[in-house]
Amino acid sequence: MNRFLFTLIVITTVFTSCRKDFSTVPSSGNLRFSRDTVFLDTTFTRIATNTYTLKVYNPTSNDITIPSIALENANSYYRLMIDGKRGNSIANVNLLAHDSLFIFVETTVDFDQLAATSNEFLYTDRILFDAGSLQQDVDLVTLVKDAVFLYPSKDNTGSINTIVLATDNEGKEIKSEGFLLDDNQLVWSKDKPYVIYGYAVIPENKILEIEAGARIHFHKNSGLLVSDKASVKSKGAISTTKDMENEIIFEGDNLKDLYSDVSGQWGTIWIKSESVNNSFEYTTIKNGTIGIRCESKNLNGLHLRNSTIYNHSNYGLLSENGFIDVENCVINDAGIAPVALYGGNYNFNHCTIANYWTASYRQGKALELSNQLRSQTPISLMAQISNSIIYGNSRFELKITQASDQNLVYNFNHCLLKFDQDTNDDDYKNNPLYDFSNPLILKSVVTNEDPDFEDASKNKMRIGLDSKAIGLVDPFYVNLLPLDIKGVSRKDTQAAAGAYQPIDLKIDSNE
Repeated sequence: MNRFLFTLIVITTVFTSCRKDFSTVPSSGNLRFSRDTVFLDTTFTRIATNTYTLKVYNPTSNDITIPSIALENANSYYRLMIDGKRGNSIANVNLLAHDSLFIFVETTVDFDQLAATSNEFLYTDRILFDAGSLQQDVDLVTLVKDAVFLYPSKDNTGSINTIVLATDNEGKEIKSEGFLLDDNQLVWSKDKPYVIYGYAVIPENKILEIEAGARIHFHKNSGLLVSDKASVKSKGAISTTKDMENEIIFEGDNLKDLYSDVSGQWGTIWIKSESVNNSFEYTTIKNGTIGIRCESKNLNGLHLRNSTIYNHSNYGLLSENGFIDVENCVINDAGIAPVALYGGNYNFNHCTIANYWTASYRQGKALELSNQLRSQTPISLMAQISNSIIYGNSRFELKITQASDQNLVYNFNHCLLKFDQDTNDDDYKNNPLYDFSNPLILKSVVTNEDPDFEDASKNKMRIGLDSKAIGLVDPFYVNLLPLDIKGVSRKDTQAAAGAYQPIDLKIDSNE
């Protein structure tokens, strides 16, 4: 007899000998539950929540029968799977003594079918166990948000419309699901969140205006494409509460708390080379693959001001031959680099650029400069970085690559920089690209001194009163930006490098 068959016979014999017929008594109303309320994650209308688990215990010494398990509302939007059986109402459920069963709960709510008086509401129901005086219940609660859904159409064959994002080095088109925004879709307000499927494309000679307080949610592999001669203007305003009521926020469409800091949930904001006059003011861009990918080579191609870009799986700000002004911005945490500039023309003033990436293997530095595109095309680069912090958890947070004979002009003026000047690393030691004695390259740059961030691991990049960035400023650039990213005056107290003025972190946790 082979070993497998013998083992099977033994297992069958054991289970058969242990099995017994049992009789049950009705449930006495003494069930216990893993929770008395199941809070399902916040969801958009017509989008399913994640599945949640409720465990039901029989604490008694009797095998029992629960006469019924059912949703209170017969037409409920909730869906149940009870002990492996699908159904919102099941009768005579047996439960052994001191045993338990699982109930799985999810919902998809159609906002338009309910008499909601605002753009969000709590949808509730109850799971009822038994009836009459023995009835027990568990509440179900879901916050449902109405939304504006923008998505590509389908053709007669059911194929989803695609658009061309770019061409690769061999001239082949890179396509993605996407659609052109209509004229009546070119103003995004705060009235309802926007949920984008595929790439929303701003057509040539059109402007997308995003109003203060708007919330933009991208599905997986989705994003925003700014065509040649088109513009995007994200016009947020300063907020006074933790709700960031006037901030414009770009993020993924999974609203569960578990995904609040998960990178790579969506694609990118892609600004094409002939796009013009793009601006982002008081805007947060988080949890994508690349926060902003900019190729706009026009004067005033892109202006970032009082904005935050963080937690992207590849880059925070990736520019290839772009023309960008960045003021009072925080760009931090990316799997490759928070800021990577390949050719182009750049001005950074009072910015905080940092990388404390821990979600996966970290490939690059906080700030990377090169006079060559990623396609290895030579291209000149000019970059002025003033009154800024460039920091992180690596020995070096600056990488400069002179990859061609094109111009490579850069200057760091009054900056706090993470850079190990005592290194024996051949890539850095005696490398003229990092000549700290050359005022044309580095002027009043302080290295490896603590910026005293509030909590870099949680993307809280305010600085404390012990920060070595305090006083590390060129007054000329302070006069250009007299207020920090939170609207705090740089002239009332001693100004600091970076986007934030220092605060007492021990008593101020309102971030």
